[in-house]
Amino acid sequence: MPKLLETREDVELMVNQFYQKIRQDAELGHIFEDVAHIDWDLHLPKMYDFWEGILLGTANYAGRPMPPHFRLTAKYTLTPEHFDRWLHLFFENVDALFEGETAADAKYRAYSIATVMNQRVQQVNEQISSGN
Repeated sequence: MPKLLETREDVELMVNQFYQKIRQDAELGHIFEDVAHIDWDLHLPKMYDFWEGILLGTANYAGRPMPPHFRLTAKYTLTPEHFDRWLHLFFENVDALFEGETAADAKYRAYSIATVMNQRVQQVNEQISSGN
């Protein structure tokens, strides 16, 4: 039964369950595991801080999310369909675990992040394919 998303522990549950889905996903898992070679022991705490900051107003996250995605794009072409799949899994995960205003905000923020990130990554893809 979904509950309110209110605490750091809730954020950690959301992030852990989401990335478990990602790792098992036929479309995205290999990108995270075989291309990006994510070190989950480092990545997950960053994601806890990132989402806790966005959703609960803490200031624990210190980072720049775009540069790693640009580096990944140089190795592997991320498509709009990849971002759509990421977003689908994120929404599915949030809906399974949480309800209420903060859960709705998580989905809104994820949509905004995926939209901007996809646009910027596609610009990099165009530059790479045109040789600039």
